[in-house]
Amino acid sequence: MQLEFECDEGLGSRAALGLIVLQADETIEKEFRPLFDLDDVVLYHARIPSDPEVNEETLMRMKASLTDTAALLPGNRPLDVIGYACTSASTVIGSEAVETAIRKAHPNACVTNPATALVTALKHLGVTRVGVVTPYIAEVSEAVVDLLRNAGLDPVRVGSFGQSEEATVARISPQSVEQAVQAIGEDPEVEAIFASCTNLRTFPVIETCEKRLGKPVISSNLALAWHMMTLAGLKTMGAGPGKLFES
Repeated sequence: MQLEFECDEGLGSRAALGLIVLQADETIEKEFRPLFDLDDVVLYHARIPSDPEVNEETLMRMKASLTDTAALLPGNRPLDVIGYACTSASTVIGSEAVETAIRKAHPNACVTNPATALVTALKHLGVTRVGVVTPYIAEVSEAVVDLLRNAGLDPVRVGSFGQSEEATVARISPQSVEQAVQAIGEDPEVEAIFASCTNLRTFPVIETCEKRLGKPVISSNLALAWHMMTLAGLKTMGAGPGKLFES
């Protein structure tokens, strides 16, 4: 029996977004889900192969897989924005190289990543002196510090959990993140605190830390979500936790 049907615009008529998630990431999808649960907005995910160990060599290795992974995102309608969800790899590979690789598969999409999003967010807030919390080993933490300096920002205080295993980072408790943000943010020279890594659980503690410190707290996931929404023309005011989504 031949059934009749009609077509509508499908999902994502307001905005269609893509997110490239690390194979080893256990956090970002849960933190993103409530922010993008909007009418006529759709967020597609694709997983990129990633090493369980985080160092400059393993991070750079992802560059070769970016185009093929981006091609796994739906392409029947143009995607408005694609985010590559890795702060450290974006820093090591370089944001321009990330964008070039992704746009080979989706030439019309805006492309961002946590490194680009962070710099944009800090400038949007008018912040220059930053406290940094990372989970990384020294060489990766130093790359993040260099990123800030190269963007004209001043990382005045930096602390790290010193971990190289993604599985460990995903299991650092929110309470530990809160204590680290508090310790870094108490420095009077720090104007805002950045908690780096998409695998670090930050959303449960952002607003608590901001209330205690009186300063913006921005995580990789927070900055990336905010920038993707901004690029897609979506309303950001009140859409997520913290001062960035109040600005």
